[in-house]
Amino acid sequence: MAGLPRNFTGLLTICLIRPKVDEGKLATPEGHQEGSMAQAMSPASAPAVRSARIARLLALVLVAAGAVMVVAGAVTWTMVSSKLAEEKITVADDAKWFAGDEVDGPLTAYSQADIIDHHSRAISGGKTYAELAKDDPVRATMMNASFLRASLFTSVLSFGVSAMAIGLGLLTALIGYALLVIGRGVAAPATGRAPTDG
Repeated sequence: MAGLPRNFTGLLTICLIRPKVDEGKLATPEGHQEGSMAQAMSPASAPAVRSARIARLLALVLVAAGAVMVVAGAVTWTMVSSKLAEEKITVADDAKWFAGDEVDGPLTAYSQADIIDHHSRAISGGKTYAELAKDDPVRATMMNASFLRASLFTSVLSFGVSAMAIGLGLLTALIGYALLVIGRGVAAPATGRAPTDG
């Protein structure tokens, strides 16, 4: 190659070396992909997968518990409301709120209990059942008024507990759903799969 021009010798050297360099570059992505797959399937990802499974189980339990609380609260609310409606109680005309309405909910029950207390105190001169003398003829009226007010306040309390159960049930179910979404997001990188919706 002594008789060849210097430029031609350099060009020939580049052509002979370049394929080896290209082969090395082509081999690099395959080796990188194999390394990534090995890293994804390595034992180090096992704790993350296990944690994701525990989070998923806890999320399902919370969602189920929330659903049970919502159903129980709704059933209790409906049952108390229907029992009150069966009594055919109407709020007194001189009540502060809901005058003339049927007592079938917490607000109407409270309004009726309030007006009963107002009427009974007007009869007893502002005294309670315990403040009246034992031989006072108004004592029996005050006792009946106290029983009625206690029954109405019990229904109001039942409505409140039902509403609280429904609210806590919804909150618990939402927390469970959030944990379910977070668990899927944690499990996806550990298993090498993209997270899916639903």
